[in-house]
Amino acid sequence: MTHTDHRTMRRVLHREMTGTIGLLADEHDFRAMRRYRSFTFHDHATYLKQVEALLRTRALQGSHTTVALFDPEEYADFCTRKDLDPDTASSRSRFTAQIATTGPTLPYDGRPLADLLPALVDEAVRHATWEYASTLLARLGACTTCGEDIGRAAFTRAAELLVRILDTAPPGHRHLVCSVTGSPETLVAALHITDDGAGLELNETEALEFTTVLALGLATEGPGGLVIRATAPGTPDRVYGWRVRAHGLEPLTAGEVFDAYCTDVESGDLIAPESNVDYCAPPDLGEEDGAQGHRH
Repeated sequence: MTHTDHRTMRRVLHREMTGTIGLLADEHDFRAMRRYRSFTFHDHATYLKQVEALLRTRALQGSHTTVALFDPEEYADFCTRKDLDPDTASSRSRFTAQIATTGPTLPYDGRPLADLLPALVDEAVRHATWEYASTLLARLGACTTCGEDIGRAAFTRAAELLVRILDTAPPGHRHLVCSVTGSPETLVAALHITDDGAGLELNETEALEFTTVLALGLATEGPGGLVIRATAPGTPDRVYGWRVRAHGLEPLTAGEVFDAYCTDVESGDLIAPESNVDYCAPPDLGEEDGAQGHRH
């Protein structure tokens, strides 16, 4: 009887335990891990099927599991820094435990792995974009004229602008995209906001990433833009936007918004406008001249 009680308690404790699986998302990363003898999988497709089976089993047992991207290069660096043998399962487990706390993860919610993987990759891209933009902001340092932290001032300014944009937007769901062109690549952040009539709901992580990219555009004066699409039942979608300029936003005309949405980026050919969409000028953000932030 005591033995049975112990097994029952262990099963209960097992359900209470959470876990993270480090996933090799693509064939290239999978091949990189095959150099380790202790990594016994030979086929990426089979590997993904086994991972999905494990996720389903844990879910059926009542266990919560998160999924993270396993990067072989970062893993090798981790093992070098920690003086670990990379060709062991325990080292892989320690690395997975670290990325569970420092990197992007998604909870396994029962959806097929084929659907979860793209969402996880998108999450990783957003996280990398935020880290890169944050690093660039931090490197700007203090203003040589007044000593103010340029990156911090730009972030504060970006947060103020985001509040004004949301306050002046028409009712409905909002989808915002901010892009800042720089070297070596263009940074893009998106923010999805739902409006159920009782109030706005947004993802705080998305909002932080969006504000950081906008702040970088404000601080560096690199070419950039911000567009918003508002969707509400029974009315045409409204699309409008701004150019990102030093410490502020410059409204786009309705014609400029139309051209941006109805021109193929690569070929320059015209694209038929979407039906039931109103390409328009943005509302007045209602800012006073003094609210311009750091201007040096």
